[in-house]
Amino acid sequence: MTAVESQPTHAWPISFDDVEAARSRIAPHLSPTPLREYPQLAQLVGRDIRLYVKHENHQPTCSFKIRNGLSFMTALGVDERRRGVVAASTGNHGQGIAYGARLVGASATICVPAGNNPGKNAAMRALGATVVEEGRDYDDSVQVMLRIAEAEGRVVAHSTNDPRIVAGAGTMTLEILERCPDIDALVIATGGGSQAVGAMTVARTLAPQLEVFGVQAAGASAIHDSWHSRTRLTTQRADTFAEGVATRTTYDLTFPALQSGLAGFVTVTDSEIAEALRTIVATTHNLVEGAGAMGFAALPKLADRLEGKNVGIIFCGGNIDVAMLERVLRREI
Repeated sequence: MTAVESQPTHAWPISFDDVEAARSRIAPHLSPTPLREYPQLAQLVGRDIRLYVKHENHQPTCSFKIRNGLSFMTALGVDERRRGVVAASTGNHGQGIAYGARLVGASATICVPAGNNPGKNAAMRALGATVVEEGRDYDDSVQVMLRIAEAEGRVVAHSTNDPRIVAGAGTMTLEILERCPDIDALVIATGGGSQAVGAMTVARTLAPQLEVFGVQAAGASAIHDSWHSRTRLTTQRADTFAEGVATRTTYDLTFPALQSGLAGFVTVTDSEIAEALRTIVATTHNLVEGAGAMGFAALPKLADRLEGKNVGIIFCGGNIDVAMLERVLRREI
């Protein structure tokens, strides 16, 4: 793990008005997703909490990132749409961008790592995107994205470092607070930080009492480790089956807000994620991918701080590869 120079504190990356504007743009195209209480899941945590689940796995692309993609694409001007966009993704961001590009009549190229989730690749292609498979992980795909943007003049749709992306993610917490204004805490999987920063942005205006906790995969913990050390770190590998959070570095737009705003930050191992995924399937009969199980996986590690509270977690995605799901259900992870 390598360190980079700590950055000074920046202004908050987006405003509440940005989130409301994003919702106005995407509302004609997306219905609010369910927020449901699951007493049985709460009992399994072994503490006195009321547990609510935001079902972003019920989105048209089975991921919260359709909010980000639609927020970005609907904010583009005519010339930007004509140029087309390019993004780097392990699949969910790419699907959101491809969905939005199709909606506004723009072309989209999505850069993914070699060996990426084949179901996600197929879904992006079905939405009309060109999928470029190159590099060993998401961070390598970012470099491919930048190369293509320069060569073809495409607009970069970064999965984290763009205010329109983060504002789109914030619309999820608007919906949560409209349904459950007395929620006390959200536990959110963190790959780049758009969900968490979007949530904190909304909470600052509507629910100052709301605490937001981050959770990363132990094998891809650069942001978590940076948060605790207060030094921005980059890892050499992102080693987790939860590809939706398999990142190796911090991000300029979101990290300062995560540093100053998160109430806490924990990691979960792949075996803990897999066990949470099995429990979710057995208890709620909902399909989630690795990242979508991480909020629940983190609850035991935050139990003392969540005692007696109304707690929200996010089933942020359900696009698990069938072969990987079989491995999880056979307890090979």
